[in-house]
Parts: sequence; C-alpha cells; structure tokens
Amino acid sequence: MDARRQERARTRGRARRGRSAVALATVRSLSYRYPEGLEALRECSLDLEPGEVVALFGPSGSGKSTLLRALAGLVPHFHGGRFSGRVEVSGLDTRRVRPAELAGTVATLFQDPEDQVVFTRVRAEVVFGLENIGTPPAEIEPRALEALAAVGAAELADRPVAELSGGELQRVCLASVLALRPRLLLLDEPTSQLDPDGAAAAIELARSSGATVVVSEQRPERVLEACDRVLFLEGGRIRDGALPEAWLPREAELPDAEPAGDPVCRLDGVTFGYGDEPVVDGHGLTVGRGEIVALLGPNGSGKTTLAKLATGLLDPWTGSVECEGRACYLSQDPGRYLVAERADE
Repeated sequence: MDARRQERARTRGRARRGRSAVALATVRSLSYRYPEGLEALRECSLDLEPGEVVALFGPSGSGKSTLLRALAGLVPHFHGGRFSGRVEVSGLDTRRVRPAELAGTVATLFQDPEDQVVFTRVRAEVVFGLENIGTPPAEIEPRALEALAAVGAAELADRPVAELSGGELQRVCLASVLALRPRLLLLDEPTSQLDPDGAAAAIELARSSGATVVVSEQRPERVLEACDRVLFLEGGRIRDGALPEAWLPREAELPDAEPAGDPVCRLDGVTFGYGDEPVVDGHGLTVGRGEIVALLGPNGSGKTTLAKLATGLLDPWTGSVECEGRACYLSQDPGRYLVAERADE
C-alpha cells in the first residue's frame, strides 16, 4: 500500500515538473553549521514549484527543521552560525531580507506549538498574525474565524490557551498560519499531537490552500497520500525519491497479554474539569503491576488530564485516586524538562 502511495507521489511530482513551472523557492548548495559547531545541512539543493506539496522525511537530527528554518529566513538571521549557498523565496534572497519581510509570503508551523503561542486567548492568537502582515481590519476577524472552523476548532475561539490539550493547541497554531494565506507553507511535524482524523484533515487543508507546502514528518503514512514528492534527509544531505524500507509501516502481531499483577493505581468515580467545563466525568480505572495501558481518544477527550490525575499532578473534583509507590509523568513537551543548556549537564 505504501509503495503504491510513493509511486503516486513520484508520478504527480514528475507531472508537475513536466509543466516547467517557475519555482517559487530555490535552494542551491546550502550548507549550514550552528554556532555550537553542529553541521546541520550539507550541499542541499532543491526547487519548490507553486502549489506543490513536498514531504520531508528523515531521522531525528537529519536537518529537517533546519531546512525549514532556512526557507523561512530564520537561518541564519536568528540562529547565527555559518551559512553558505543561496536560498530564494519568491525572488527574495533570504540572507538579504529580514524574516519579517517574508512574513506575508512564508508561514511556519513550528514543531512545538507552545513555542508559537503569544496570547492567552485563542481568538487573539489567530488574529495576531493577520494584524502583523497588515490585513485590512474588516477582514481580520472573519479570516481568523474561518481558519479556526477549517481546522475543526471553531468552538475554541474564546477558550484560554492554557486550557487546551496538546492536539487542540496544534489545531489553533495551524489555523493561525492558514489564516495568513501564505504562498509558502512550512509545517514541522504538524500532526505530532493530532489524532488520526485530525492529522488527515490537517494535511488535506494545507494541500487545498493552494500554497506550496513543505511538510516535515516522522510518520509517512500520515502524509504520503497528499504529497506530490518525497525528499529524504540523512546526515544533512537531501535524497530525492523513495523512502528507505525501514521507514515504511509494517504489520505487527501483538502477543497475548500477561495477567496483570496486584493493583498499583486505582481511580474511582473521578471528575475534573477546567473552569466550569468537565473533562473527566466519573471515570474509573485500575492498573495492575507490570501492566501496560494505552489511553486512546480524539484530541481534547481528556487523556492528558487523566494521566495527570493518576500521577497526582491534579486533584480531582470528586472521587478518589490511589497509587502505590512513586508515580512519574512524561508530558507531550519534552522541552519542559530541560533545565541546563547542554545535554551532558
């Protein structure tokens, strides 16, 4: 199935290139090294055509995010380091213009949605970008609400950002960049916190926007159907073509579960919410020693809240939580755990 998806993507890409469209963005012999000495990109070259959807895959640390930053002008302007080669977007040399001058042309959805949020309310967050690019005042509110509705987040418009789940926040950030109607849309792992339905809708929305889209992803099955071309980064170098076999999804057989041991965590009749809105309503859950339990559900269904209740990070409105021994919690955002500047510290 996935091999056929890749072939369809290559066929669409050849058809587009056969039309000899003038490239919206070009990258020529781009190499980049961060100030700390890490060489992130090596002799990268590519053309991006108007309306093309390009999937960017590669292992962690291969340079995917850095390539997106270079297309947005953030490298080297914000990050410093050693930059050689040339990047042009809509005829503008990204080394000679400030990122702010590209704002009306390029929009970026960052890997961590919390890094992108400025305001405490959803509506203000989506409106902010439109104000920044000089959108006529009469168009700002309608475009913001239209974008929220498009990503399935219309009901979140008046919610505090702090009360959103990870997936809901990612939808809001996607709305904020779609509202800008950019010519080049850069998406850095846009489905990382979305449920499967939300992930499929997000990629299709990006495609239907008419923008040239570059989407960096770790899960090929979520974007292959919608893309025109596949690029694979490895060691900072671009490889155009099919994915390595190791990246293709494979069927797996799950062994029969071993009987669970004595209960180590029990939730009984637990309720909890934010403001006056209940999120967890009368839940009961028992986890046995040595048991592995998967919490599944759409964005905003209460998975994170239930995990925080079980580990004692939140106190329930009603009901009881009993856990034996120490409980640990790893959140969706690993950046919250980092306190030092270097990994070895």
